Amino acid sequence: MEDRIFDIVIPMEDVTEFKNGRKQTVQKKVFPGYLLVRCYMDDESWYCIRNTPGITGFVGQSQKGQKPTPLARREVETFLSAKGDGQETANRRKPKMEYEVGESVRVKEGAFADFLGEVAEINADHMKLKVLVNIFGRETMVEMDFSQVAKQ
Repeated sequence: MEDRIFDIVIPMEDVTEFKNGRKQTVQKKVFPGYLLVRCYMDDESWYCIRNTPGITGFVGQSQKGQKPTPLARREVETFLSAKGDGQETANRRKPKMEYEVGESVRVKEGAFADFLGEVAEINADHMKLKVLVNIFGRETMVEMDFSQVAKQ
């Protein structure tokens, strides 16, 4: 089959997540459940792919049992580079965050260490939070990095 199936790609991207106040970069599937196969589509390779465990169907297949419509190389390159709309995939996706507006947090470091506060705003692009902290009986808005606070 190596002479008929040349390449199998699962589109992945690096995504920034925050867990336990730490920034982590992890790889995530761009389109979970989908993969791209570059092959010479004859009856033998068609049979092999179609009967692979976990393969349930094909995108571009108009009728069951009919071979799917192939993509042009240019379409695949656009798809893989994730520039279809002129932006990198990483710019479109926001980092996954543990925090939500209204949530109670504890400041871990800085001038307000050990103070309790409430998340008022989240700026995912700059990885910052605006937290309402009670200082001398008065709520004060303080801007902090995600890493400076922890869930209460």
